[in-house]
Amino acid sequence: MKFFSGIVLGVVLTAGAGLFAQNERAMHPRIAAAIEAIRDARAYMVAAPHDFGGHKDAAIRASDEAIRQLNFALAYRERRDH
Repeated sequence: MKFFSGIVLGVVLTAGAGLFAQNERAMHPRIAAAIEAIRDARAYMVAAPHDFGGHKDAAIRASDEAIRQLNFALAYRERRDH
């Protein structure tokens, strides 16, 4: 029974964290939109058969870093707002 209770608690806590993250994205829609736009551009670059004049790898790395930093910004606001 304790194992089952632990699983239920884990699911509830995970869902709660997801709701906070969604709320933070709702409070900062431009940042959330930027993350999605960069993810879309990154996926396009990864799938592209050409290398964009030798800039493909660097652009993908920069996209990863931009997404990472924007997520850090949202996480910071989440900590400050809650």
